[in-house]
Amino acid sequence: RQAKEDAHRRAEYAQNSGDDSGLQEEPPCSSPTHHHEQHCNNSGVIQVPGHHHLSGPEVGHSHQLSQELLKQFYSAVNELNEFYCRFEKTPLTPPAPPSPPLLHFRSVKMMCTSDPYVKFKLDGKTLYKSKVVYKNLNPVWNETFSFPIRNLDQKLFIKVYDRDLTTDDFMGSCGVELNKLELENSEMVLPLDDPNSLEDDMGVIIIDICLSVRDGKNKKHRWAQRKKRSLTHNKRLTESMKKSQLWTGVYTITLVEGRDLPLDGQADVFVRFKLGDQKYKSKSQVKKVNTQWRERFDFNQFPDTSTILEIEVVGKGGRRYEDCYGQCEIDLSGLALNESTLFTHELDPGRGRVVFLVTPTPCTGASITDLVAPPLEEPHERDNMLVKYSFRNSLKDLRDVGFLQVKVIKATDLMAADLNGKSDPFCVLELGNNRLQTHTIYKTLNPEWNKVFTFPVKDIHEVLEVTVFDEDGDKAPDFLGKVALPLLSIRNGQQVACPLRKENLGGLSKGTIVLELEVIFNSIKASIRTFTPREQKFMEDNAKFSKKVLGRNVLRVRNLYRAVCHANQFIKSCFQWESVQRSIISFLVFVLTVWYWDFYMMPMFMVLLIVWNYLQIASERVTRDLESERKGLMEKIHMVQEIVITVQNLLEEIACCGERIKNTFNWSVPFLSNLAFLVLIMATVITYFIPVRYIILLWGIHKFTKKLRNPYAIENNEVMDFLSRVPSDVQMAQYTELSNCSFHSPYRRRKASP
Repeated sequence: RQAKEDAHRRAEYAQNSGDDSGLQEEPPCSSPTHHHEQHCNNSGVIQVPGHHHLSGPEVGHSHQLSQELLKQFYSAVNELNEFYCRFEKTPLTPPAPPSPPLLHFRSVKMMCTSDPYVKFKLDGKTLYKSKVVYKNLNPVWNETFSFPIRNLDQKLFIKVYDRDLTTDDFMGSCGVELNKLELENSEMVLPLDDPNSLEDDMGVIIIDICLSVRDGKNKKHRWAQRKKRSLTHNKRLTESMKKSQLWTGVYTITLVEGRDLPLDGQADVFVRFKLGDQKYKSKSQVKKVNTQWRERFDFNQFPDTSTILEIEVVGKGGRRYEDCYGQCEIDLSGLALNESTLFTHELDPGRGRVVFLVTPTPCTGASITDLVAPPLEEPHERDNMLVKYSFRNSLKDLRDVGFLQVKVIKATDLMAADLNGKSDPFCVLELGNNRLQTHTIYKTLNPEWNKVFTFPVKDIHEVLEVTVFDEDGDKAPDFLGKVALPLLSIRNGQQVACPLRKENLGGLSKGTIVLELEVIFNSIKASIRTFTPREQKFMEDNAKFSKKVLGRNVLRVRNLYRAVCHANQFIKSCFQWESVQRSIISFLVFVLTVWYWDFYMMPMFMVLLIVWNYLQIASERVTRDLESERKGLMEKIHMVQEIVITVQNLLEEIACCGERIKNTFNWSVPFLSNLAFLVLIMATVITYFIPVRYIILLWGIHKFTKKLRNPYAIENNEVMDFLSRVPSDVQMAQYTELSNCSFHSPYRRRKASP
């Protein structure tokens, strides 16, 4: 650029000197470097916009040197341009495409990688946008979506972009004529094209696309409701929607163990399971040759959905890095009902095996009906349920604990999520990993669904979560409110208006929802189920840092610590004789308990504690302190500082206590270790000859009479006093060891002096 500017200045100087020879303009032409704002002629000569290129005629002798320099400069630039054109026109061989759906194309980045994603557009509107696959030229999405079509005489455009920090780069597009599609699934390999690029091969995209016939009376999508909105259509769920939500069976999967796993690589290992849209992630275990999980979970079996179970064993390193040990697939369609089948599948060569059990069982109890015909109000249905979960059937099918019926009647005064001041609300009900939802009612803040949902109950301690969303076309729905109702708190047949809460259930949102719930369960089955592992949520999100959650947890720990300190203070007050009556009663209870102690007294004391707390609650003496939600900026800053200091001090105390106990036994300080050794030998001899009951009795009498014998005695704990003398690891590192210092003898120093 600097050479070009110098040559330009010399040419202007030559023209200003009166020499008009030798400069003529060449017509521009297209060049592969059009994006660099340059033009070239047919002979490959580059013309800079706004300037002229050098021609053959002679120039004046006084400026011949300048023109020769210009010739050399433009000659070098033309050679460089010809080399660039040859390089750009050299075809590249595209990589072989993997299994569909995939895409392969040329990289648009200097490091030969791209971050591609796909947009599907119809009639100028984006119907769907895929996720971004980072740093991959052969991405695999495996995403599915559907959308309604009003007119088949249209063209679906598929456009591929490269995700960038500023503006996304276009990587090619293709089109599909909708009137040429078939009613059955058909795989299509579509070449990508970019009219502004000179590349002959932009890659291909492989999709599986088909048409399906819909009944016009049951249109549910937003544009269809706006075109033809009637009260009947708004209040009716389509049969296809009901069928897609209701499950007919359950696959119980027991993850047993991993065998012959490699010991190199990541420290933790876990397993992912996937069945259709259902996903489960096991707990992370420390990797061994035979890693044990022993976890059990359920996948629902939906009609007309995939029965291929996908298993992936993954090693985890840090928060993001993962190493796949292998994958396998199992077809569950041919398994026998109510029978457990053991599977042992090989992972990648030399990376071990995974062992798990699959038990398919039929399931009934999930349904969606209108409010006019709830299941429990049908003839003999309630009696059948009462007999099914009666006391005499307590030992039959222990996993089927009960039956839940939820009437979703209406919601009032919801939050406006659209620009028109309205919302398009629908309701989602979740019980454990089971999920059902209502239809959408458009343009209203007071929807009336009038639907009845039923769930089979596997654990009476589960919580029913009812969430209200706003439908937003092809985008993710907007959250409007949520309520959480424990099954044990349900009052049968009572209609309740529950205020909606925020997404984290921490504060109130706008609006209320009216529900009527009824649960029937077997108490014996529920009690047995209480002592079995609780069902885990499918694919829970990774925990993220939150100042509010941290502050709440610190406050909870502080409240527990205060309760322990309060109990300790009460015991000390008995030793200090602050209340003579209380100390005398405590002393007599202590003496009688120790003298007549038997193991049955331990659960008896717990029963007395539960009864005491029940009486306290019944008398309404116990109140819950609620933390204020609104705080000023300075209060929040001080709260964060206090939380950080509290956590820091708590962790330091715990670490110091553990390190001091460790250093007592590993002879870090020989004097203290010898002292502990002698004390423990004396304790061993004393407990061998004297029963522990007498030792505890003597210790208690000493504690109770210490204040009477010496009114000015200082309370202390001998064990904690001993540990306070033992240094922690941090203190050991800070202390200077004399063995590492150089010693100078005074005698030698005196002898060396003259």
